[in-house]
Amino acid sequence: MNDWNIQSRAHACSACEQPFADQAPYHTALFEDPEGLHRRDVCRRCWEADVQAQRGSRPGFVSHWQGIYEAPPPVTESIQKENAESLLRKLIGQDDPRYIPAGYILAVMLERKRILKVKEEWQREGRRVFVYEHARSGDVFTIVDPDLQLDQLESVQREVSQLLEHGLNPPPAPQTAPDESGPAVNPAQPVAATAAGGQPA
Repeated sequence: MNDWNIQSRAHACSACEQPFADQAPYHTALFEDPEGLHRRDVCRRCWEADVQAQRGSRPGFVSHWQGIYEAPPPVTESIQKENAESLLRKLIGQDDPRYIPAGYILAVMLERKRILKVKEEWQREGRRVFVYEHARSGDVFTIVDPDLQLDQLESVQREVSQLLEHGLNPPPAPQTAPDESGPAVNPAQPVAATAAGGQPA
């Protein structure tokens, strides 16, 4: 199983393939197989008629919850400033283990803001795994707890602050232009001290 991933909410029932209506209730079931976690979003009718009865007997069943479908807002072209949610999505997209601690901190920040909600928690190979659902989009985030120690928190929080400010690709540091007012000096050669009369000391 990947340490973390995002699974978007479906816009139609995975059983009958009928599109979800805005504000309609739906059910999400989470299953696990050797390739990882997989979600199924189904309408209430299909859940009551079929999926609910099979969830206990279907191999790999992990969890289930109910939500309300919200139609996605129209796409806008405006560029928005980096925030915790967009940064978390980008970090997960990088699939780089070094960003797992920063991703965990971002998920906790979003949970406190009630943007993400914990739907499931379990132990995997000695580590806690959290399944978060986005309150509006319904996207599911799987986040592993990196078990940060107190002496690690400060450096990770500092990394998160830098990522929020500069993004994944910070601008290069400006280079100082060479001083053209005088001849260039080779730093490898010693500079002779000059006496007050202008002659080398």
